[in-house]
Amino acid sequence: MDTGRPRNALAFDVTHRLVLSIAIPMTLGFMTTPLLGITNTAVVGHMGDPEALAGLAIGAMLFDLIMGSFNFLRASTTGLTAQALGRRDAHEQQAVFWRAIVSALGSGLALLVLSPLLILVGLKLMGAEGRIAEATSTYFSIRILAAPAALANYALLGFVLGRGQGRTGLLLQALINGINILLSIYLGLSLDWGVSGVAWGTMAGETAGALAGLFIVLRGFDRAHRPNRTEIFSRSKLAELFALNRDILIRTFVLIGSFAIMTRIGTSFGAITLAANAVLMNFFLLSGYYLDGLANAAEQITGRAIGAQYRPAFDRGLKLTTVWSFGLAAIISAFFYFAGPSLISGLTSSPEVQAAAETYLPWAAVTGLTGALAFLMDGVFIGATWSVDMRNRMLMSFAGYLAMLAVFVPLFGNHGLWLAMNAFLLFRGFFLAVLIKPRAAQTFRAAQ
Repeated sequence: MDTGRPRNALAFDVTHRLVLSIAIPMTLGFMTTPLLGITNTAVVGHMGDPEALAGLAIGAMLFDLIMGSFNFLRASTTGLTAQALGRRDAHEQQAVFWRAIVSALGSGLALLVLSPLLILVGLKLMGAEGRIAEATSTYFSIRILAAPAALANYALLGFVLGRGQGRTGLLLQALINGINILLSIYLGLSLDWGVSGVAWGTMAGETAGALAGLFIVLRGFDRAHRPNRTEIFSRSKLAELFALNRDILIRTFVLIGSFAIMTRIGTSFGAITLAANAVLMNFFLLSGYYLDGLANAAEQITGRAIGAQYRPAFDRGLKLTTVWSFGLAAIISAFFYFAGPSLISGLTSSPEVQAAAETYLPWAAVTGLTGALAFLMDGVFIGATWSVDMRNRMLMSFAGYLAMLAVFVPLFGNHGLWLAMNAFLLFRGFFLAVLIKPRAAQTFRAAQ
């Protein structure tokens, strides 16, 4: 007798509660990151040494640039784990975890070995000299010691997100950044270690987070599903992981390059406009922290649905995350538009910079809306492990971005620059969205 139930034994329901149970904790976790940056800046800023503050800024930027390039460890682990979860394959979930951890620790150790060269090249590129270079070297040389732990945290976060454990992800992010903040204040200010205190605080936070994450994850593993070494290092599985990571890495480099180009062009408009753009980019970055939570929900639900071969969950997940993403983006954009002048005055005391930033505020405020689809599609394609499409469509979007810059910057100056950036965000979302239907049809096999 037909009960009306899904014939797929791996079927699961996608609800608003499921979406928010992943999105809200991760949004809260991501929001501790800018708080960390503010704290570290304040600690060194209270030393009254501008060279030390400049050195910290350069060192943090170099480290974030290098580590950000390895974000593929988090993304690929989330997608592969979610798909194994959808298949209810506990054995493969553990195998995915160990491959990710081994890759993370190996990459972290390689960065340690290369650290003298990395800091040398970084100082040359940034033109840092004298006491600024000394402060940068001090910060970078200490913080790079945490590279294996920091990359392991990427793998750990990817794994718990792939399993839909948003609260665990929040716990780990809060632990890492919380210890970092407290120790940076204690070591940097109370013990007067300055830049080195901030660096040691960061290292301690990353290490504590990695140890706690390993304890939580390993405690939840069932020995009956433990993979052997041959399975972990399967050539076909490692090749799949390598291809996925390669594509996401290329996509990440192009994304980083687009923002670097924006900054480089902004310098040609003078110090005031450049400073105004830097202030306004904080609005876009904050919008991204909120939208990333929903992108994480899309990753997990999409990957799980594909693993289960259950199209209704895929479609329902896409619908709900789209509604929440654009709803949140509209609220964020409205908030930054109306509260923007007050926020700008809080970020800079220069009347000239304030005036310039308010002139271009509408462009920055709307980035939440223009970027909402891009963030969401990144989540869907990561969860589905459609990495080739992500790479190729990012390259197409970047080509469109360069064309927009060539046409509109000469015509409209900094307005044209912000127009091109918003167009770039729209391109990224649209070019991926048009592939959803055909890719989903190819991925989901017909119900038997």
